[in-house]
Amino acid sequence: MTQMAVEQTEQDQTPKIKLDDPKYYINRELTMLEFQRRVLEEAQDETNPLLERVKFLAILGSNLDEFFMVRVAGLKKQIDAGVLETPPDGMSPAEQLAAIRKQAWQLMVKGRECLRDDILPQLNKAGIHVLEYQELNDRQKAAVDGYFDEVAFPVLTPLAFDPGHPFPHISNLSLNLAVVIQDESEHELFARIKVPATLPRLVPIKRSSGSVRKDGTSPYHHYFVWLEQVIAANMEKLFPGMQVVEVHPFRVTRDADTVIQELEASDLLETMEQSVRQRRFGSVVRVTINDNMPARIQETLMENLELDPKDIYPMEGPLGLSNLMALHGIDRTDLKDAPFKQSIPGLLRSEVYDGDIFAAIRNKDILLHHPYDSFNPVVEFLNQAAHDPDVLAIKQTLYRVGRNSPVVNALLEAREYGKQVAVLVELKARFDEESNIRWARMLEQEGVHVIYGLLGLKTHSKVALVVRKEGEHIRRYLHMATGNYNAITAQIYEDIGMFTCDDDIGADATDLFNYLTGYSAKKEYRKLLVAPVNLRSGMEALIRREIQNQQEHGNGRLIFKMNSLVDKDMIICLYKASQAGVKIDLIVRGMCCLRPGIKNVSDNIHVISVVGRFLEHSRIYYFYNNGNEQIYSGSADLMPRNINRRVEVLFPVQDYQLVRYLRDEVLETYLNANLKTRILRPDATYVNRNPGQGETSLNPQIWLINRHRRPIRE
Repeated sequence: MTQMAVEQTEQDQTPKIKLDDPKYYINRELTMLEFQRRVLEEAQDETNPLLERVKFLAILGSNLDEFFMVRVAGLKKQIDAGVLETPPDGMSPAEQLAAIRKQAWQLMVKGRECLRDDILPQLNKAGIHVLEYQELNDRQKAAVDGYFDEVAFPVLTPLAFDPGHPFPHISNLSLNLAVVIQDESEHELFARIKVPATLPRLVPIKRSSGSVRKDGTSPYHHYFVWLEQVIAANMEKLFPGMQVVEVHPFRVTRDADTVIQELEASDLLETMEQSVRQRRFGSVVRVTINDNMPARIQETLMENLELDPKDIYPMEGPLGLSNLMALHGIDRTDLKDAPFKQSIPGLLRSEVYDGDIFAAIRNKDILLHHPYDSFNPVVEFLNQAAHDPDVLAIKQTLYRVGRNSPVVNALLEAREYGKQVAVLVELKARFDEESNIRWARMLEQEGVHVIYGLLGLKTHSKVALVVRKEGEHIRRYLHMATGNYNAITAQIYEDIGMFTCDDDIGADATDLFNYLTGYSAKKEYRKLLVAPVNLRSGMEALIRREIQNQQEHGNGRLIFKMNSLVDKDMIICLYKASQAGVKIDLIVRGMCCLRPGIKNVSDNIHVISVVGRFLEHSRIYYFYNNGNEQIYSGSADLMPRNINRRVEVLFPVQDYQLVRYLRDEVLETYLNANLKTRILRPDATYVNRNPGQGETSLNPQIWLINRHRRPIRE
């Protein structure tokens, strides 16, 4: 037998690797909790300014609230429905819940330990005092008791629970006090008081002046006390003639994920309004309590809230860390990240384009990298379109625009100036439904064509199309982005946006809006990748091309930056590319279900996560393509919901200089970063990447702030 035949026989006898084997996947829910652990690490990181650390604790609390409201609630529904289907990692819903309870409880406990043992003492030294009621001096107690009498007392509503009074409804994310009282006959009674969300959770006490510090920072001391403790200390005023025996706080988290039966909804707007109202009545998925709550009160809560005992989380310290965000609003710039001036790309500076943004876009494609670049050019683009007599129409998708939106105001002005304005408002943007409903009503009242999306799909794409008459022809101007049309989040989210008047992309955008507003079965687009139409097939084809280039030229290269990597089929594509020898770097901020570094499966895949001052939100997909480099950017992560159940858009970045900026300055900076960067290991844990001996420290976000202070992309 020849040597070649022997080798072929050995190869045939090698067990074939099954890339769908559950051992090659990380559970989605557990990898999301790993992301929350990285958020907690930022709160624990003493190199972060003190109030920024407080902010990260508040974000951790808010993120865990949403995780329970949506993800844990969904798993509970699967168990109740007897769902047997498992995710790619093979964990059953019950197994996932058990693992979640353990990890989530650890995160909640560690967050409070960080607050109690580290942050609060340092805040105290810095002149920001978050006090327990019993720590107040007589003058401070008199002040907050007066606050209770004048402000809190009229708002509070004690609700009794006895044979004549049913157990009261406990609304979602509400902080409550379970009160045990005795009447004159020493009969024990139970009552519940809701801590009103309309009042500040951290009650400010009159601040006092102090000596100016050597660094010139504020001489004032800020004092706060927890509202629930003020109420508890004054509880007898709410139950005159009764003896207050015990007061224990508890906080309720309910299922808040809405399921819209669109086929039965004649009016989606009305249905969404009703759904938002009903959210506070969802089933209870978590109750947090202080660890000194007696068992008999816990049993009362379990029985009346229909709780599994495993859904009660006892802990020490305040319940509901999200309220700590109020401290970040204190005017102490010395305890926050240093401010920086957002830049304007050179081609959009008034002295260059002479106030005509359309002329600047005709000159060449223009990239915006937020928050390093200002969001103002996007607003100016829409404002100029609103007032330009040659502009015939504006079409735009809106997902999360926030309050007092300059983008919506520009669209309303465009309608006043007689433009045809069509806006797709995504009412199903989770937790932004109420804001979007208000904008939708306002736009409709002004005569704007408002569309509420496609049946069964959520419109997540970020596209603004301006149709302009120029001579005898029509030209289409576009802004496409990875982030929402939200001027506030554009200051704290890292995102990519691009202006272009490319004819093919403009034609694709027209087809896209026809797909969104009318009837279209179009399956092909010229340059855009559109979900759920051609995005999956397009991405798979681009990865296969890189495999072919590796086989033919030995230079296959992929760099993907995204929020989440969950889709099993896309992971299998990346595994196949790795097996073929393609070098793959993945920059995944949040969930990553792919396991890197597994022999013969993902040896060539390297995964990092960056968590820092700004929320990493951009999606950048880079393909080396045998030297003819291609980059796509846009709204889509590689998740089943994005690819299958959302309208998403990835757009090509075609200008050579823009490709160079994204590849050589943005992606390369992330790949070389050794601060705020964690490396994903095959066992699904993350380890910090720190500067080696003699190695220069590199925080990618700080580097980009400094980079944008110099002229770029001219």
